[in-house]
Amino acid sequence: MSAKPSLFSRASAEVVDLHRFFVDWFVEARANRVDFGRFERVMGEGFSMIAPSGQVLDRDAVVGHVRESRATCDDGFAISIEDIRPGWQTGDTIVVSYIEAQQRAGKHSRRRSSAVFTTSSLAPNGVEWRHLHETWLQVPEG
Repeated sequence: MSAKPSLFSRASAEVVDLHRFFVDWFVEARANRVDFGRFERVMGEGFSMIAPSGQVLDRDAVVGHVRESRATCDDGFAISIEDIRPGWQTGDTIVVSYIEAQQRAGKHSRRRSSAVFTTSSLAPNGVEWRHLHETWLQVPEG
């Protein structure tokens, strides 16, 4: 019997998988093949986000924004995740930091993010997002 993946491994997989979802959801040519329920399942109750601008968003605002942004990008939209690191952790909660690099409409941006995850047996990777804080490293060019 194999050991259960660590909380950090599950949270890291979730970061990568959710950003793959975003690319598929936002790219017009792929959007029809994406299950939006996957996104809703991993956004934990009480989820909050601090956007790179400093705006504070609750779960409903984030889910609504993502839902409304379906198929708004061309095939050139891309996201890569770099430098995933574990932070503070308890038995069922972990803080993970990472860098998100985006290319959208020929413009590049980078942001450092820190996210809080808790375990959830209903989520695809066994964790759900509880809080996200993003800070610009490189504002979109142009």
